[in-house]
Amino acid sequence: MAALNYAEQYQQYLEQEFPYVLYFGDLFAAPNNGRYKWVDSQTIKVPTITTTGRVDGDRDTIGTRKRNYNNAWTPLILSNHRTWQTLIHPRDIDQTNQVASIANVTRVYNEEQKFPEMNAYLISKLFADWTAESYTADNTELTEENILPVFDAFMMQMDEKRIPRAGRILYVTPDTRSKLQNARQIYRTMDISKANASIKRAVTALDEVRIPESVPSDLMKTVYDFTEGWSVDASAKQVNMFLVHPQAVITPITYEFAQLDPPSAGSQGKWDYFEESFEDVFILPHKHDALAFNVTEKA
Repeated sequence: MAALNYAEQYQQYLEQEFPYVLYFGDLFAAPNNGRYKWVDSQTIKVPTITTTGRVDGDRDTIGTRKRNYNNAWTPLILSNHRTWQTLIHPRDIDQTNQVASIANVTRVYNEEQKFPEMNAYLISKLFADWTAESYTADNTELTEENILPVFDAFMMQMDEKRIPRAGRILYVTPDTRSKLQNARQIYRTMDISKANASIKRAVTALDEVRIPESVPSDLMKTVYDFTEGWSVDASAKQVNMFLVHPQAVITPITYEFAQLDPPSAGSQGKWDYFEESFEDVFILPHKHDALAFNVTEKA
């Protein structure tokens, strides 16, 4: 049986899954991912255009003609090169059909290993790149009394930098969501006139900002160890609240190879699966103002 490299089909499947299985799915499915030119399998070039401003007109003369814009290209090189391999003995699975076998194994691997790792990499990489540009996280210890003022400060900072309000997303840990739901400045009106009516206390949006499902606190750290899989680094701090506009982020992923070889003498009668990908997370040039973090020491 010929072994097929189905990396392209596999990548399409993952892209369909990202918005639903990743806590930061909206960022992994950000529109920027299909907007820029791939130079090669590891490099994307992002164009940046700048122009001059307007000047006073002169009805009596013609001004000096010149080019009043500049175009620059910023290369983004994917440096996160990840691989995974496993042998699968036909007797260790219920179905030995090639497609069923790989679907069974990779589903568990994706859900329990790859996707959590991708979440951890995204938050830590964005935080590292953001702070590398001299941005400083808010270090307020959040409480029910002060969480909304901290959020309002984030919003005001982005308003001042002309970041669109529409589309902003606020990621929070379960503890932070609890504080937000019980914030002293939030008032609720509940209709309990119907005996069987359910009471919904969940805060899913604040002003124009959407608040997705809470992100587990171990996937909201500043530093991780990715030697094998992912683990929280001893130096990591806790990200409690992360406000971002998806248009500021790009999360390119390219699967170079994903293949399942059938049992052979070389594999001693076992299925042999291997996948390889180049992926990374970047803040687009001049878009760092579209991110804000609240970070404290370990919870």
